[in-house]
Order: sequence, then structure tokens, then C-alpha cells
Amino acid sequence: MELDKAFEFAVILAWEDLMKAPQPGSVRVVYDCKPGTSLDYVSVWSSRAWGYCDLVCDYWMQTTSAHPGGILFKNSHNSDKLAETLDFIMKNQDEFTRPADACRDGLVLIYPPTEKEVAEATAWMKAVQGAASHLTVAAGEGATALSGRR
Repeated sequence: MELDKAFEFAVILAWEDLMKAPQPGSVRVVYDCKPGTSLDYVSVWSSRAWGYCDLVCDYWMQTTSAHPGGILFKNSHNSDKLAETLDFIMKNQDEFTRPADACRDGLVLIYPPTEKEVAEATAWMKAVQGAASHLTVAAGEGATALSGRR
């Protein structure tokens, strides 16, 4: 599965937590991916009418004196679903693909999901959780079942 699709599913699973306001909006996931390196930082932003953007959270892989590692919610946002899914994605990012022609700056835009998209995201998360809890990795083998990639 592509990394951008995994981020899209993470947001879809947490949509109700992120969009408490009655007006429809969108969410964007922003990241910087240098070729040949793992992601260290991802930010999630909500957008509402009239161009208003609100930082939902930051996720850092590394802890430094400037910031803690893991997810840090901002501006009164909180979502256990988003925290769990982003944590999984970031800790298993080598299991996700990116197109060979992808630029280093990642941007995933997510609009109000349809019922079908919610069902797809839910099925993916159940499959991932099931694979992770039942996965037996033989010595020297990678855990490719986590992302559905073989």
C-alpha cells in the first residue's frame, strides 16, 4: 500500500474526531521525505470554510530538546484513533511504498469521506491489526503482511 493512502485511511478513521464543527471541511497531511531516508516528521491540519486552517497534531519520530517524540495534539484537538494509526504508520513506514517519481514534499488532501471510504479504511485497519497480532516473523524475514504488500 502507498504511504499516502495509509495517511488518508488514518484521517478517515478519525474523521468524526477531527471535524466536530457542522460545516464540511478537509484535512491535509504534510510531510517531508528525503530520498533514501525515513520520515521523521508529519503534520495534520484541518481546513474549514473561508480558508481557515488549524494544526491538529505533529508527529515526530525522534525526541529532541525542541520537541518530544510521538504525537502531540494542538489547539484542543484529540483523537485516540488518529494517534494509534499514525503511530502504526510511522513505526512501520518501511512497509509502505511511494511512487518512484514522488517529490520529497508529501501532501495528502482528504475530503469528507463517503461510506465506502470509511468501510475501506476500517477493513484495512482490522486487517493490519489482525496481521500484527497473528504475525510470526521467521528469522531474517520482513513483516510485509502488515501493509498488505508481498
